[in-house]
Formats: sequence, structure tokens, C-alpha cells
Amino acid sequence: MYWIVDAMNVIGSRPDGWWRDRQRAMTDLVARLEAWTQTTEADVTVVFERQPVPPIPTARVTIAHAPRARANAADDEIVRLVEAHASPASVCVVTSDRELATRVRALGASVEPASRFRATIDAAG
Repeated sequence: MYWIVDAMNVIGSRPDGWWRDRQRAMTDLVARLEAWTQTTEADVTVVFERQPVPPIPTARVTIAHAPRARANAADDEIVRLVEAHASPASVCVVTSDRELATRVRALGASVEPASRFRATIDAAG
């Protein structure tokens, strides 16, 4: 299974003060994803609204971002990744955004709610 993670949707699924330090929240998410991939061998791409600065080091997680800042830009990038995948039916998008979920399901991908996925990766880390 190829996982595409709507980063800010997962980060925002828990009101833990992430908004005080977005870069730290982004780095923490990538670290949790790395820990999870080590136990599952999952192939994961995490999509941010903007490029992390400084870059987040990772050996197992692909980091993507919207090409330019605008409303729903990360969602559009996630849809583009699903469309570009050779087998959209083997893609699971992690999001709780209803519109995005509808768009990727129409392409054949499955959807995992952000809060459920957050609980899964938290348990792995």
C-alpha cells in the first residue's frame, strides 16, 4: 500500500499546541511516520502546504509540498500524486477533508481518517 498523508490534517487532528511551532510539528510528524514505516514497511509520502525550512531529514518518508501557496494547494498536490500513480487502487490517502476524500475516491484511492491514522502512528513511535 502506498500512503499519501495530508500533513496539516494529521497534525491538526490533535490540539496539542502545534500552532505555536509549525516547523516542530512538521518535523515530529515525519519522525512518527518514519517510526511507523519501520514496523510496517509502508511506502509513505507526506504532503505539506509549503516546503519545510529548514528541510526535514528523513530516510524512509518522501516529503512533498504544494508547488505554490494558495487555497487547497496541498489538496491539489495530493490529487495530482494519486492521478500520477500507476495503480490508484493501491493508494490510501490520509485525510479528514471531505472534499479531498471525495476527489481521491473518484480516482480509485481509499481514504483513512486523519485522527485514526494519528493514533496508529503515535502507537508505533
